[in-house]
Amino acid sequence: MKRGSVIKVIAIAGSLRKVSTNKTLLKAAGLLAPEGMEITLYDGIGQLPHFNPDLETPDSVKAFQNQIKTADGLIISSPKYAHGVPGTLKNALDWLVGSSEMVDKPVALLSASTRSQIAQESLVEILKTMSAHVVSEASVDFDILGQNKTKTDIARDPVLSNRLKMGLGRFKEAIEAVKR
Repeated sequence: MKRGSVIKVIAIAGSLRKVSTNKTLLKAAGLLAPEGMEITLYDGIGQLPHFNPDLETPDSVKAFQNQIKTADGLIISSPKYAHGVPGTLKNALDWLVGSSEMVDKPVALLSASTRSQIAQESLVEILKTMSAHVVSEASVDFDILGQNKTKTDIARDPVLSNRLKMGLGRFKEAIEAVKR
């Protein structure tokens, strides 16, 4: 990797809620990103049309695919719904299945709740099927559901921020190893 180049990461929250703990966690990651890493929140999964391989790819999907393609890595933070991956997140990932955006793409998973283990395992299976590289050592579970923490609260909490920084540091190292 070239010295001074910025690692570009796209962050996706699996929740459409306006005030989502998972989205807040991703925003905190943006505040705590290591030097040389830029995290951009993609907030458009709710506007993507239902996946249909018979359709010509809509412009909104092409824009989403391009963002994923040009990113060096992807961070996903998602709640569980009925022990599974939320439909809107699965729909967004389905739009990426038939293309090459996810092949060998480093992915880190953040979870705002330790109760979402089954959904996280399902998400890992989906991503591996898409040939993404899930960086397990950069994936971190938190127990902050229902605590109404802001991104600043998370960034200022010594325990939470340290865990998030460590995960992001490991993610940066994994991306740098791929780019060499």
